[in-house]
Parts: sequence; C-alpha cells; structure tokens
Amino acid sequence: MTHKPHILPVLILAQFACTSLWFAGNAIVDDIALKTGLGPEIIGYVLSSVQFGFITGTLVFAFLMIADRFSPSKIFFICALFAAACNLSLLVAELSKWHLLFARFGTGFFLAGIYPIGMKIAADYYENGLGKALGFLVGALVLGTSFPYLLQGLELNSNSDTVLIITSVLAVVGGIVVVFFVPNGPFRKRSTNIKIKAGISLFRIPAFRTAAIGYFGHMWELYAFWAFTPLALFTYTALNSSNFSIPLLTFVIIALGGLSCALGGYLAQKIGSFKIAYYALFGSALFCILSPLLFKLPPVLFLIGWSLWGMAVTADSPQFSSLVANAVPPELKGTGLTLVNCFGFAISIISIQLLTILSTQINPTLIFLFLGIGPLIGLYVMTQKK
Repeated sequence: MTHKPHILPVLILAQFACTSLWFAGNAIVDDIALKTGLGPEIIGYVLSSVQFGFITGTLVFAFLMIADRFSPSKIFFICALFAAACNLSLLVAELSKWHLLFARFGTGFFLAGIYPIGMKIAADYYENGLGKALGFLVGALVLGTSFPYLLQGLELNSNSDTVLIITSVLAVVGGIVVVFFVPNGPFRKRSTNIKIKAGISLFRIPAFRTAAIGYFGHMWELYAFWAFTPLALFTYTALNSSNFSIPLLTFVIIALGGLSCALGGYLAQKIGSFKIAYYALFGSALFCILSPLLFKLPPVLFLIGWSLWGMAVTADSPQFSSLVANAVPPELKGTGLTLVNCFGFAISIISIQLLTILSTQINPTLIFLFLGIGPLIGLYVMTQKK
C-alpha cells in the first residue's frame, strides 16, 4: 500500500467533483424540456447520450491503450476540463435538441477519462486492499452522481444555471487537484506499444470473464434504476396522495449507495470482493422482483425499501472493478477496466431505452421488474464459479 496517505482522499474528492457532471442534465430535465420542446422521452435522451459518449470514449481509450501508455493524472485533468466545457455549453439561451445531445455526448466522452482512469490510478497505488480503495472511490462517484439533485432540490436558483455552473466548477477543481497532488503510482507498469488484440484477449481469462459478466448484469440495472427513481417517486405520490420533494429524495436514495460502496469496501477485506459482489447483486435482483409491491406500502416503508435498493444496487460495483483489476496483467489494468466499463455502459443504454419505452406503454409500477434480467444473468454466471 502507498505511503502517501493523501492520495486516496484526493482521488475521492476529485472523483466526486468530476462525476457530478453525469446527472447534471437529468437533475434539470424539466428546464431542458422547456428549452428544447421535448416531451417525456427527454429522460432517456439526456442520460443515454451521456452513456453513448462514455462508451465511445472508453472504446477510444481502450483501443489506443491511453490509460496504460500515458500519465493517468494528466489524462484525468485534461478530460475534466473538456467535460466541464461541454456541460457549461448548456447555458445557452436557445438550446436545440441536437446541441443538447452533442453536449451530453461530449460530457460522457470525457468522463471516460475520469471514472475508469480514477480506478486505474487507485490500482497503481493499492496492490493490496484495492477493494476497500475502490469502495471509497466508487462511493464518491455515486455521491457525485446524486449531487445535482441536491442542488436542484435546494432550489438555489429559479433556473438550471446554478446546477450547471457549480458542477462544471467542481469538475475543473477535481482535475486540478489530481494533476498537482497525485503523481504516477508505485505499482504502475507502463505499456509502450498499442496492442490491438490485448483487450479482447482478456476475456479468455476465466476470472476476468466471470467478473465482467457479473458487472454487465449489475450495469443493466444501475443507471436505469437511478434515471427512473424520480419517476418511481412521482408515481408513488400520485397513487398515494403523498407530498415528497422528489429531487431531495432522489439525492438521498442515490447518495446512500455511496455509503454502501464504502461499507462493502471494508467488508471485502474480511470476506473478499467476490462475496460482497454476489450478495449485493442478489439483493438488488430481489428488489427488482418485489418492486411492484413496494408501491403498495405506506410512505415510510416505501422510502425505506427504495433506499435499501439504492444501497444494494451500488455496493457490488467497486468489488466487480476490483475483481477485474486483479484478474489481468498489471500492464493491462487500465485497458481491462476501461473495456469492461465500455461494454457495461453500452448495456445500460439498452435498459434505459427499454424503460423509457415501457414507461409510456405499461403501468410505471411494473417497469422495474425488467431490471431484474441483468442481475439474474450475473448471478447465474457467478454461481457457476462458486
């Protein structure tokens, strides 16, 4: 383990700051809908364009092996600046649909140089205890994801400008602290050449393949759950005549996932990353199956249930990343993490678009059943290994 105790706190701060850009568009989706004239389909458009940008970015990064050939801290810094610029471009008075989609696509593209690169930096510093380190790091990502909803819920401004400005400034600060305070890690092994087939060949490693498929099942559920939690809260209030602050509750539900990531990191040191990932995936699959029943519960029990789901749905994420990083050669850790992220986020687009369609075709209380498909497949593959 590194002898520089400031490294992990700096990475946690930077990861939180930069990933606050991820859901900035979703948190202000009502204002964006007014600007662009889009209808309910905007929920899928706004997030899927970020996911598609992220996928494209991770493909480019993995193909060129950027994370393993160049200084990860410098990549993190440069991508933070460009992602913030894309986010700020939404401040224009006249926002077209195509401007919105390209801006969110650009944000996602440069987030590919932040999220997986942050995990690569952690892997370069923590040869042992990586599950714990990634637990905190992914927890920071989860908290960053929820942060725009907090800003919106606090009603700091009558329009969306405050959310966009604060998240963009945070991203710039996050990039600066990494490039100045986090040098290359002691366990970094630099690749000097592009190996075009290196990434795909990793799937021949059984441990990598199992961890990757488990992660893919997790990703089928995760971002669709986050994106449609506001709809779930709205549906519950409409059915039960309740009065919730939907942005603030969305922030709490997503943010609690950051806590579960950190707790999972601690437990992984005692029982291993595989067990934490398996049990968390099992828990979230169970919530998917029981989701229609949650809408019939009293308000307190509904919120407790949805909050526990928010914790279960994220707790496995850092442990899958730890399993992936530990299953590949050191010189290909960055490429392995980036490639798995790429496929995982591609899968998330499918589930997001599926729920977007289903939300207009069937009772919204039933759409979350379909999120169980991914976790159940992941559990099946992981059970074979057990």
